[in-house]
Amino acid sequence: MEVFSIIYELFVAFLIFSVLFVVGKFIYKKLNESESRVLNPLEYFPEEEFLTLKQVFHLVMMLIFFVFILYLITSSGSNVIGIALLQIIVSLYVALTLDYSLWKNKILFFLLIPYETIIFTVFTDYPPMFPIYIMHILIYLYFMKVYYDKFRDYTESNSLGITIILLFSLIFASFIVTSIVESVDPLNALVMVSNAFTSNGYAILGKSGVGKLTALTLVWGGYILSGVGTATLAAAIMLRHNRKREKELNKRLDELESLIKNNKE
Repeated sequence: MEVFSIIYELFVAFLIFSVLFVVGKFIYKKLNESESRVLNPLEYFPEEEFLTLKQVFHLVMMLIFFVFILYLITSSGSNVIGIALLQIIVSLYVALTLDYSLWKNKILFFLLIPYETIIFTVFTDYPPMFPIYIMHILIYLYFMKVYYDKFRDYTESNSLGITIILLFSLIFASFIVTSIVESVDPLNALVMVSNAFTSNGYAILGKSGVGKLTALTLVWGGYILSGVGTATLAAAIMLRHNRKREKELNKRLDELESLIKNNKE
């Protein structure tokens, strides 16, 4: 009877994720086809910073998959709901970006579905699913490599520097040390490191897992936007200076052209 219960819960998890995938695919397609300025990131970020943010995104995805692996291994912590929500969102995003013309990605879709997370969210009680835990640990390791390869290819194709790796390594090392020394679970460690790095203190903001994810979004969103403001101001000053220089240069060229014309006459 327990076997049928497990099969039923797995089927429900597959069905829920499939519905979310279909809805997400529709929204994803509409967003890609939209020409709205609101959805154009270059309306908010200078092109150089946008390239850097895309570069950082690949490293952040690696960190997120690593956090998932830690939670699957420890299976403990007070932020399981928050991590469960994040795991569903990230899995759905990755599933939406796969190229399904390849058979490998069709198989990855089924392996990527966070069965245990959806079951935990929908059902109040469920038996441990160690084979699925192990499968997802291997899948997350695989996608860590995928996003590292994307980071490397993107960096080389856009001739970007790799200094960001030093910054990411510092944050990653601090995250590991904080988790061990402070005896906190991965999400708490991530919140503490983020707050310390962005000069917001060292406290854990938010009591629930979802609240902590919201705090992380606000902390890093504010940090990125403050950088955008600085970059935009610097660009505006340089643009004003260059326009002034251009105006002076055009004026001198006009004077020189006038002198040459008068000399010929």
